[in-house]
Amino acid sequence: MTDTQIAWIKQLKKGNELAAYNLYNDYSKAMYNTLIRLTNDSEVAKDLLQEAFIKAFQRIHDLDDPKAFGGWLKRIVINRGLEHLRKSKVYFEDIEDQAEVISEEVDDRMIDNQTLHNAIKELPDGCRTVLSLHLLEGFKHKEIALQLNISESTSKTQFRHAKQLLKTKLQHHYEY
Repeated sequence: MTDTQIAWIKQLKKGNELAAYNLYNDYSKAMYNTLIRLTNDSEVAKDLLQEAFIKAFQRIHDLDDPKAFGGWLKRIVINRGLEHLRKSKVYFEDIEDQAEVISEEVDDRMIDNQTLHNAIKELPDGCRTVLSLHLLEGFKHKEIALQLNISESTSKTQFRHAKQLLKTKLQHHYEY
């Protein structure tokens, strides 16, 4: 966090709209990327992003330490995304009974970000959501289970299934 951003937060608390505009410009792309990984829908992600920023700016007085703004905002964004997922009833299949053996080996090839991003977008909703929350956002399976109202076991199996699907998609991509 820069001194300028800290100053903007202090100005935002005083009602300065230009400070809100500047903070939005600095943080919106990263927050949008978080939402697109959760929802896999550009329009929904844009709407949720706006809602999250409005909520953050309305509640800016709840933020005690301006240096914590990024993490505080990200929490609001993720919570907004999770609320949306709960309302849209994303289906989380409990696949633990499947006798699939998932290899933990990592392929030696370098995978470009766009290829990986595209492969993640193609995952089933439940797998993509759990993968994004666990791997990219750092949530523990217990937290994911509580947030999504699923069992911890379902979260873990969705994650393993997502990794296997990704591995298969990426191997298939590099065979061509």
